[in-house]
Amino acid sequence: MNLKLELPEKEKSLLQAALGEEALQYCAPFDLDTGGTFGGGWVAVTFERLIILSKGRIMQNLRLRDYEAVRCVSQVGGGFMLARNGDCEQYLCRFSMKQLARLSYIARGATRFIEGNRALLEPDEPERTCPKCGRAMPGTKSCPRCDQKGRAFQRIWALSSPYLGKFAVISLLMLLTTLIDLGTRFIERDFIDRVLIPRTGSAAVIWRFVLILLFIYLLYMAVNILKNYMSTALGARISKDLRKTLYEKIQAMSLSFLDRRTPGELITRLTHDTDMIRQFINDIFASMFTQLITMAGAIIIMFTMDWKLTLISLVFLPFVFIATTAIRRRIMRMYRQQWRSNDRVNSRLQDVISGMRVVKSYGKEQYEADRFRDQSRALAEIQKRNEKFWSIFDPIMTFLLGTGSFLVTFFGGLLVLEGRFSIGQLTQFSTYAGMLYGPLGWLSRMPRMLTQMATSVERVYDILDEQPEIRDTGRSKPKEIRGEIEFEQVSFGYKFYEPVLENISLHVAPGEMIGLVGPSGAGKSTLINLIMRLYDADDGSIRIDGTDIRDISVASLHGQIGVVLQETFLFSGSIYANIKYARPDATQEEVIRAAKLANAHDFIIKCPDGYDTHVGEHGYNLSGGERQRIAIARAILNDPKILILDEATSALDTETEYQIQEALARLIKGRTTFAIAHRLSTLRGADRLFVIDQHRIIEQGTHNELLHRKGAYYKLVMAQLKMKETAPV
Repeated sequence: MNLKLELPEKEKSLLQAALGEEALQYCAPFDLDTGGTFGGGWVAVTFERLIILSKGRIMQNLRLRDYEAVRCVSQVGGGFMLARNGDCEQYLCRFSMKQLARLSYIARGATRFIEGNRALLEPDEPERTCPKCGRAMPGTKSCPRCDQKGRAFQRIWALSSPYLGKFAVISLLMLLTTLIDLGTRFIERDFIDRVLIPRTGSAAVIWRFVLILLFIYLLYMAVNILKNYMSTALGARISKDLRKTLYEKIQAMSLSFLDRRTPGELITRLTHDTDMIRQFINDIFASMFTQLITMAGAIIIMFTMDWKLTLISLVFLPFVFIATTAIRRRIMRMYRQQWRSNDRVNSRLQDVISGMRVVKSYGKEQYEADRFRDQSRALAEIQKRNEKFWSIFDPIMTFLLGTGSFLVTFFGGLLVLEGRFSIGQLTQFSTYAGMLYGPLGWLSRMPRMLTQMATSVERVYDILDEQPEIRDTGRSKPKEIRGEIEFEQVSFGYKFYEPVLENISLHVAPGEMIGLVGPSGAGKSTLINLIMRLYDADDGSIRIDGTDIRDISVASLHGQIGVVLQETFLFSGSIYANIKYARPDATQEEVIRAAKLANAHDFIIKCPDGYDTHVGEHGYNLSGGERQRIAIARAILNDPKILILDEATSALDTETEYQIQEALARLIKGRTTFAIAHRLSTLRGADRLFVIDQHRIIEQGTHNELLHRKGAYYKLVMAQLKMKETAPV
C-alpha cells in the first residue's frame, strides 16, 4: 500500500511553502469534513511535523514532539484521526472506511517518529481501491475496469508453457483435420462438375468417388479422436497440476490471509475455477485453433474463386465485430457478479454443514433452508439475467452472419446463369461460406467464453500472486531451540488500526511455566499466536534463545512447538492416525507410549476397533475429554520444546479433568509452557502469572505474590470465589 500519494498542484505549493527544507515522508487524502459530508483534504507528515490541508489552506500544523501519539479511531462507516497529549486528544481529520487503512498506517508512522524511530513503514497490504479510477476492488487485487485484458492470456500461456510439446502435437492434429475438411470440397466439386452434371461415367466411377470420400472421412475421424483424447488428457493434467499448486499455496499462506477469505470462496477457486480453466484448454483452445484455421483457409480459397462474392458474403461482419467489442466490459461485469454470488452460496453451504450440530440443536433447519434459498435465488436471478442477455444476443448475431449465405445464393446464382461459375463451383463456394459462418458465429460468442476463462484465471492467480506474510527470509535457518523467549516492546493488531497488544515486554527462561490470565479479548490468545509465529508483530521484536523469531525457519519453529487447545480439532480418520499426525515417522510403540502418558490408552483399547477406531468428522464420535487426551498424546509424541495450553481443561467433569491434569503434568515437565485458563485455580502451579488487560501486561508474579498485592489478579480470584460460593448446587 502506497503511503505517499501525489498531492494536487495547489496543495503541493502550500505544503512546500510551509515545510521549507523538510522532506515529506507520508501523504494521503481524507474524504469527509467535520460534519461528515464528503469534502476532506490531505494529511502530510514529515519527521518533525503533521500538517492538515483542506479547502485550499493549511488547517493545522503540528510539531510532533509536542504530542505523545497519533491514532485513528474506527467507527461505523468511517473514523477520526486524533493526536494525544497527556489526557487530551486533538481532532485532526475525519474519513470514510475507504481511507481507514492508509491513514491508520500513517498515524502509526507518525507515532514512530514521535518515539524517535525514523524507519518508514512499507505495508504489504494491497490497495483496496484502484489507483486509476478509484473504484473498489472487492475480493481481488486487480481492477475489473482498468486491468489489462490480455493479462489472462499471458497467464494461460505461462500456465501452458511446460506442456508446449503436447500443445504442438495437438496443434498439428488440428491443422491436419482442417486441411482434410477443406480439401474434401475440391473432390466434391469435381464429382458434381465432371460426373453428375455431364451425366458421364458409370457406377464404378461413382463408387470410386464414394470410396475416396469414405477413406478421407475415416482418416478425419481417426485424427479427430486422437486430437480430442490428447486435448482432454492435457486439460486434466493441467487442471490437476494447477489444483495442486493452488492447494500448496493456500497451505503456505498466513492466517491473516485465511482470516480475509471464507472457506467456500477458497473451495470454489480450488475446484470450480480450475475446472473452468480445464474446460478452456479442452474445448475452447481446441476449437479456437481449428476455427481460426478453417476461417483463414475458407477465406483464402473463396478469394481465389471470386473476391467480389467473398466480400458480399462478409458484408455484415463489421457489425458483428462492433457489437461484440461494445459488450466486452458489460460481460466482464456480469460474470464477476455471478462469481461473487456463487462464492456467497458456497460459503453459506460450508458454514451450515460445518455447524449442523448447532443448527439442529436450536431447531433452525427451516431458517437456514430459507437463508440458503434466498442466496440461491439471488444467484439464479443473476444467472437468468446473464443467460437472457445471451439468448437475445446470440440469435441476432447468427442471423446477421447467416444473411450472407442468402446473398451468396443470389449473386452466385447470377454468376452461374452468366456462365462464369459452374454449379460445382457454386456448391463449393456455398460450402466454404457455410464453413466460414461457423467460425464467425463462434467468434461472436468468444467474449462470453473468454470472460468466463479470464475471470477464473484472475481469481486463481489472485491467490497464487499473494505472498505469505509469515515466510522464511534469506537469514532464516533451522535451529534447535531450548525455550527461552523474550518480547521487547511488541505491538500487534489483527487490523493495523485496532491494536490488540501494545508495548509488551517479557522474558521467559527455558522450562518455565507461564500462566496467562485476564478478561476475554484482552490478548492472551494473540500473545501465544505471536509465539507460534502464526502472525508477525507490527512493532518490536520477539526472540527465542536470543535469535529473532524471523531468523528461525518456520518449519523448524513449528516442529518444536506443541499445542493443546480448548476446541480440539481431530481429522476424519482413525485415532492412531490423529496421534501420529504430529510425527508421521513415529513407530507404533511410540504412539502407544504417548497415548499411555496422556491417559488415553485405557479408553482407546475399549473402543470397538481400538486404535483403528474412526473418530468421525472433527472427532465428534468421541467425548470432549477423549478428544483432549488424544490431542495431549499428539503433543507428547511431537516432544515439543515450547508448549501452548489454551483452556486445555475447561468444560470437563471432575474425573476427566483430573486425568487430563495428570497427563499435562507429565507433558509440561522440562518444557517452556504458556497456559491460558479462566479457572485460575488450575494455574496455581505456574512459575509466574502474567495478567493481561487493556492490551498490556499490567501485573506479573507468582500466585501468592499477586494475591498479596491485591491488584487485578486478586480481584479476579475473589470474583471467582464469590461466584463459586453463590453458584446453585
